[in-house]
Amino acid sequence: MLKAGSRLKSAVCSSELMVVVAPEGDVNLTCGGAPVIELGADGAGELDPAHKGGTQMGKRYTNEAGDIEILCTKPGEGNLAVDGTALEIKGAKPLPSSD
Repeated sequence: MLKAGSRLKSAVCSSELMVVVAPEGDVNLTCGGAPVIELGADGAGELDPAHKGGTQMGKRYTNEAGDIEILCTKPGEGNLAVDGTALEIKGAKPLPSSD
């Protein structure tokens, strides 16, 4: 189960991540097609070409429902997904109108 503040990394690329908003239930968070692992653990495996999109340092990734938010602290070649659905870069909040 993911917890806010958890530090994770990809098992198949150089991506390092931090959980900002954790979902209530168990989910399968993957990077590059492989489940993410704790930051100090040793990873093994190969990047799945179908999940090769890349993560960008400093960007926040979220799903459509907004119940999970992942901050990328080190970029890599794999893309993030939860339960098989790719996460998208979270957009900036719109500023209030000055009318």
